[in-house]
Amino acid sequence: MAFDRQKIVEAVKEAKARAKPRNFTQTVEMAVNLKDIDLRKPENRFKLEVVLPHGRGKEPKIAVIADGAVAEAAKKLGLDVISGEQLEELAKNPREARKLAKNYDFFIAAAPLMPKIGRYLGRYLGPRNKMPQVVPPTMTNLEPIVARLKRTVRVQLKNNPVVHARIGTEDMDDEKLAENAEAVLNAIINKLERGENQVKSVYVKTTMGPAVKVER
Repeated sequence: MAFDRQKIVEAVKEAKARAKPRNFTQTVEMAVNLKDIDLRKPENRFKLEVVLPHGRGKEPKIAVIADGAVAEAAKKLGLDVISGEQLEELAKNPREARKLAKNYDFFIAAAPLMPKIGRYLGRYLGPRNKMPQVVPPTMTNLEPIVARLKRTVRVQLKNNPVVHARIGTEDMDDEKLAENAEAVLNAIINKLERGENQVKSVYVKTTMGPAVKVER
């Protein structure tokens, strides 16, 4: 049976109502539990980028690893820039490299630096599903890429049959959160061999609040 948007709206409302007030704006998250899937087979695992129709609620932190034209384009947009020289320094400081991987949601990188990024940062970015979006070294307009990333969430199915994704923040409209949830759910279902039949259950919650099941 398909998930009804109104049922998602009801679950979102309940999750927000059951969340205790905090001194920060909580993220609203979704967990999609899967069944009848063998994750020992690499073809059953996946990584996805989903563009949320109503955005993430809070702007993600984006860093650009580049020199030259791409670095200049990034500075014009007020983005943090990591130069090729700084990349070499990070190679000598694993603690800083790990901190960098943790602090940013997305990375954009000029193509010539990708071999060094793979060598120096790959071990920190790969497991977090944060490998950079690659752009040509002559690109002078990053606005379309940045605009898309600001509305994007990355999800992956790896070792456990559950997919987690943020769908916005608690101050967003319930209907808009439900539409974001639908976008993520549909993207996941499209990757499954038997589609919705392999979805066991769906839950929504705030960062610190209890999980609420989406009824079918």
